[in-house]
Amino acid sequence: MEQPLNERQQLLQTKIFAHPETSGFNSYSRAVLSKLSRCHTAGIGVHHYRCSNASCSHLHYQYHSCGNRHCPGCGGMKRSQWVEDRMGELLPTTYFHLVFTLPQELRSLCMGNRTLLFGLLFKAAQHTILTLSKDEKYIGATPGIVSILHTHGQDLSFHPHIHNIVSGGGMLPSPIGEGLGVRWIKEKRSNGRFLFPRRAMEKIYKGYFLEHVRKYIASKSLLFTNKEDLENILSIAGKKKWNVYAKAPFGGPAQIIEYLGRYTHKVAISAHRILHIDDSHLSFKYKDYADANKQKVMMLSHAEFLRRFEQHILPKGFMKVRHAGYLHAKNKMERIAAVCRQLKLPAPIQRIHTPVALQLLLQTGKDITLCPVCGQGRMELVKTFIYHNGCLVDAAQLRNRGSPKIKRKYAAHEKT
Repeated sequence: MEQPLNERQQLLQTKIFAHPETSGFNSYSRAVLSKLSRCHTAGIGVHHYRCSNASCSHLHYQYHSCGNRHCPGCGGMKRSQWVEDRMGELLPTTYFHLVFTLPQELRSLCMGNRTLLFGLLFKAAQHTILTLSKDEKYIGATPGIVSILHTHGQDLSFHPHIHNIVSGGGMLPSPIGEGLGVRWIKEKRSNGRFLFPRRAMEKIYKGYFLEHVRKYIASKSLLFTNKEDLENILSIAGKKKWNVYAKAPFGGPAQIIEYLGRYTHKVAISAHRILHIDDSHLSFKYKDYADANKQKVMMLSHAEFLRRFEQHILPKGFMKVRHAGYLHAKNKMERIAAVCRQLKLPAPIQRIHTPVALQLLLQTGKDITLCPVCGQGRMELVKTFIYHNGCLVDAAQLRNRGSPKIKRKYAAHEKT
């Protein structure tokens, strides 16, 4: 029997993320799971609001979210803002969806070298795309690339792969004297055709990845236990076909944005897929791609579910969404603006930060600043409390540790 969503969310925090088995994980994973277990509780912090209507003065306490990127209950507003920022980067061309996976034989090696080999996945996929893009048959220019790392399958198995959104058109430096800096090369693979041949992608991708793995071995950057076993694994992986494939092109900007919204900030599993949590086991639904995409139910013990979930906690500070081609960060908006002028299109949409209350109003029609009791006053912030050193403290009383006091020997220079 499926439990109510709010009950599942609470049980996920109390029975799974706060499970004693977390003590066996590394310090960073323990810190992440601790945050997830305290999300939307006093264990993170709380805002204290009061209605501005004097005849009402309704009080409301809003618990803080943990804001962690692995949290099943967070990230909705960040995702919306990120997607909104991408709107100004879309150009009038077909966008293609390319997926680069890692053979099963190399997944254990990747698990033990996640930062190094996750980074190599990005480099190998983007190198493949940029190499084939130079060919006049395909693009003959530099495309825009958004690459997204996923590490999980539907059953929470460790399955690292890179999704890439690639523009059908591209940019080249403009001839000397034109002044725009770049010129737009129109797409050549439209009308539903795939961007690059699958086997060509596979050959370049596999060659680049294995070549750099061997470089990492030579430089002693790669962690492994047995050299002979590793050579055997690399030999097997080198002889088999790697799963590189192209999905159907996106239908238009709306479809691209919808995809980005679903996949860029996707976590290993959301509470919506979980069906039931009891004192010892958890059941969730998943899609079995090996069995005609059938919907199935899997039951796991708390410890096993937690073990699988922890595999997908990314290394600290690791960027799971990266841009390449004409979308690389340096002078990106200047390049896009130059192409818009060349194509006589409106200037790209300027990025603006949309407050959370306004985002929710636009998405749901609900004004969270309006008092839920009297319906007339506005909920005004009175105080913010933060969980600090084991207790809730007034945020205003915490000294900003990022602004240390000026040492006495420099004080005279500050006065002059």
